Amino acid sequence: MKPERLVEIDRLTKRFALPGPLVGRRRTIVAVDEVTLTIARGETLGLVGESGSGKTTLGRCVLRLTEPDEGRVRFAGVEVLALRAEALRRMRRRMQIVFQEATLSLNPRLRIGAAIREPVELHGLARGPSARARVVELLAEVGLDRTLGDHYPHQLSGGQRQRVGIARALSVEPEFLVLDEPISNLDVSLGAQVLNLLADLQARHGLTYLLIAHDLAVVRHLADRVAVVYLGRVVELAPAAALYQQPLHPYTASLLAAASVPDPQAARPRIVLSGEPPSAASPPPGCAFQPRCPHPKKDQRCIAERPALREVQPGRWAACHYAENAVEILRKG
Repeated sequence: MKPERLVEIDRLTKRFALPGPLVGRRRTIVAVDEVTLTIARGETLGLVGESGSGKTTLGRCVLRLTEPDEGRVRFAGVEVLALRAEALRRMRRRMQIVFQEATLSLNPRLRIGAAIREPVELHGLARGPSARARVVELLAEVGLDRTLGDHYPHQLSGGQRQRVGIARALSVEPEFLVLDEPISNLDVSLGAQVLNLLADLQARHGLTYLLIAHDLAVVRHLADRVAVVYLGRVVELAPAAALYQQPLHPYTASLLAAASVPDPQAARPRIVLSGEPPSAASPPPGCAFQPRCPHPKKDQRCIAERPALREVQPGRWAACHYAENAVEILRKG
């Protein structure tokens, strides 16, 4: 039996207008470019790419924190983009987000207990003593002492604030969490603790995750599958173990070569990309990655023809004309 598809994203697109003249055509940036993905119930899908690749915008569009321009999002069969205000508010109980910067996502004038209790009361899950008891329970679940409920955000460490953000997301008993770079502002030790906490919570509550990160090493032990994003497009999608063992896209290979590893003596290929990522306002023709691509088979076709995301091997997708020759990328590196 195939696992239930909890989240279905179909050709999702988001454009942002650039500042320009009051009269005449204004240029736009395509932040999310016809992305199609599915996430099974209980699965963790890692979404990885460099800063500015559109990862966070995609996550926000799925939750309708940012309104997409085109495409569809279905959650448990419900068309999320068709929901009106009240129905969308009810849906938000089932879909939550943990923001990258916990400090900016917490009201500095609200004590931690009040910040966690607020969504519980807004959604009518509990009130009064029951809501306060729920706050204590949530603090304990994320590994925080109940006394921290009387503190303000600035009185907590970065790791504690991130745990508060997780507790607040859990407060409305969601099924699906978008984790937007949840450990990027933490040191290695604290980051590992938060990832372990997220794994424990997923096992305990049967949660489904979209884990956004810029480092493939971050998602390695938590993701079931990984989608690699470049300039708003998914360029590789594969089961995590297969992707780490042998990437099919040269961009994925370069990210793996740059990822941190716990063993400094471990041998790995070195892949140096030339230049900077192209501007999303004026992407290159053909394959957007071709100006920086280290693939030895790169040719005129890469410049002229945009590669489709295609199934290269069973369950493995790549947007590269020469994905079948992926091993050559590593040999060259």
